[in-house]
Amino acid sequence: MRIGASSAPSFVKRRRLISSDPMEAEIAKAKLAAIAERLGREIRVFETSTTSSTSEKVSTNEEEVTDDFYEFTAEDYYRTLSKKKNDTFLKTRKIREAEEAARRARITKAVIRVRFPDNYTLEAKFHPSETLQSLIDLLMKVISRPELPFYIYTTPPKKQIKDMSQDFYSAGFAPGAIVYFSYDLPKGDDSASANLGPFLQDEIRSLNGLDLISEQVESPQSAQEPAVVEPSPNVQEVKPAEKKPVKPKWFKR
Repeated sequence: MRIGASSAPSFVKRRRLISSDPMEAEIAKAKLAAIAERLGREIRVFETSTTSSTSEKVSTNEEEVTDDFYEFTAEDYYRTLSKKKNDTFLKTRKIREAEEAARRARITKAVIRVRFPDNYTLEAKFHPSETLQSLIDLLMKVISRPELPFYIYTTPPKKQIKDMSQDFYSAGFAPGAIVYFSYDLPKGDDSASANLGPFLQDEIRSLNGLDLISEQVESPQSAQEPAVVEPSPNVQEVKPAEKKPVKPKWFKR
């Protein structure tokens, strides 16, 4: 599922804390760098608004929107089949493969956002050729209960991602996608309270907004440069041209 493919509106609540204190900005940069070194890649953490969370819960509620709503009808089948036949006649296999390779070469990254039930979002960048297992490996390093089973899924409709051997491009997750996190715990399990959160480690949640703080805004110069007044060019006085006396036509010597 690509970013923006969800029918639910996405309202992101970011802390616009761009510090004017160089020391605070340096501390934020150092903390982000230390976490990136430990995880092996840079990440961003931010919160999504309650409105976004509510809208997504409504759109993914299986009682209100059933899978029949997304049923592939006979009309859809014949329309797709007709389109495929036309493509077969118009393009050879080599041309289609060349076009697909060109499209893939243009995409150089996959920006993946993992949304957690407590409205935190983790963002990380991957190469499109990396497998989905690299995302799972990252989650194992940042979630608060890595010993518990979990899964990721897309929505709508809710679809659990099971094949972790496919790469991000083949999965349709490039150049970007939003996936959702959930612990895979049976009801009545002693660890079921883990679904109440927090889902990310305290150290990871403390990164919330730090990427904005690290973007140090240069303060305007306190003293303006003195204006340089260029000497005006010497203006020579224009003397009127001397008129030669004109003799009348009737004057004869």
